[in-house]
Amino acid sequence: MKSDLPENIVEDVAITVALVGETPEIGSWIVYVVNFKNEPITNVLITSKGYGEIDGKLVKTSLLRHSIGDLNANSYATVEAIDPAVFGLTNEYWLSYYIGKEIYDKKFIFLPESIVDNNLIRIPILNKPGVMIK
Repeated sequence: MKSDLPENIVEDVAITVALVGETPEIGSWIVYVVNFKNEPITNVLITSKGYGEIDGKLVKTSLLRHSIGDLNANSYATVEAIDPAVFGLTNEYWLSYYIGKEIYDKKFIFLPESIVDNNLIRIPILNKPGVMIK
């Protein structure tokens, strides 16, 4: 049954955690979905959750569901604000969307401590410093 499904590969769509503000100490962090395609994507849905270990204890955040709707070509949308306190956890975002009648989905995983100053880049289209998985 699963072998009957088309293997639609997600390309040119990214999840980013970007800094909004001047510095990491006084700014806030926002998760965005960025469409680098030259065509819109529709019915964009994202689930987010965090999990891992802090101080020897297993920690799981709530599973959140985000309905973004349609996302124009070469544009972005806000998914959620993210607290730096969860940067030590694995932060997982599961994205699904349509192009025409074809569905695409992909899991984006930010590993613990991957959202750090040394990994910041200037995110294209968004034009903010952040960490991006494409």
